[in-house]
Amino acid sequence: MLLTLVALWIVPAAASPRSPTIPAAPVAGDGAGADNLSAASAVVLGLVEGLTEYLPVSSTGHLLVANDALGLGGTPESDKALDAYAICIQAGAILAVLVLYQRRVRQMLDGLVGRSAEGRAVLIAVVAAFVPTAVIGLAFKDVVRERLFGVGPVAAAWLVGGVVILVLERQGFLRRPGAALHQVTLRQALAIGLCQTVALWPGTSRSLVTIIGAVAVGLSLEAAVEFSFLLGLITLGAATVLTGASDGQLMLDTFGVVTPLIGLVVAFAAAVVSVRWMVTWLQQRSFDVFGWYRLVIGVAAVGLLGAGIL
Repeated sequence: MLLTLVALWIVPAAASPRSPTIPAAPVAGDGAGADNLSAASAVVLGLVEGLTEYLPVSSTGHLLVANDALGLGGTPESDKALDAYAICIQAGAILAVLVLYQRRVRQMLDGLVGRSAEGRAVLIAVVAAFVPTAVIGLAFKDVVRERLFGVGPVAAAWLVGGVVILVLERQGFLRRPGAALHQVTLRQALAIGLCQTVALWPGTSRSLVTIIGAVAVGLSLEAAVEFSFLLGLITLGAATVLTGASDGQLMLDTFGVVTPLIGLVVAFAAAVVSVRWMVTWLQQRSFDVFGWYRLVIGVAAVGLLGAGIL
């Protein structure tokens, strides 16, 4: 996380389209004019996406604040292109989980063709958990975008989530014994999926609510974390495909091809590091670090918002 904060400070001022300096001549295939997304900004956004996508801290919230801090967007068209960019570079984070959990993914594919009963159970559970998000997300996506995409709602979600983590950790909620991943039932999966819909509020964190939901319905913390990762594959994958189909061309027309590729590659590398670190950390330590982190960045965001910086 510190790497993300440092990167936001070291990006040159010329990388921001709001900079008062005269913009350099556009580079072919790398965007143009006021909507240009520099390679430096692409790296920062890729880092933010990859580091935060699977941690219980909200990648969407971090990307919204990063866009403001970098001075990106400002027009309806560029804001829409940035939204598409943020979603499409999720493909890097998706690929990271596919690589790290390739054995489980192969098992699920074997279950699809009847060669693994355990893989079939996990696959059915993941698909079932995705359904509530697909239905509710499509129904309320416009309301969420119009009313909740801002630093204020994100900061509020960070603060609330931080308090929730610290309270649950103090109660031992997240460390109680539970079922293994392949033992998850259809009813439990649907309940986890309903919990995931809470993450439609930016700043909440899809990872956080699905892990808490999975533990609440009876899974062990280890199984809950893995289920959250696997559910992210289909959830993020669907969002990436839909956004690419609807706004992908606008993103390419606005930013070119090079910077989205940079963001995707950086997001992949950062997500590999982030997922490995999170799994190792939780095997030895508590969830507290995420609660305190959310409180710190929530207070910081409120302060910067009050000072008119964000």
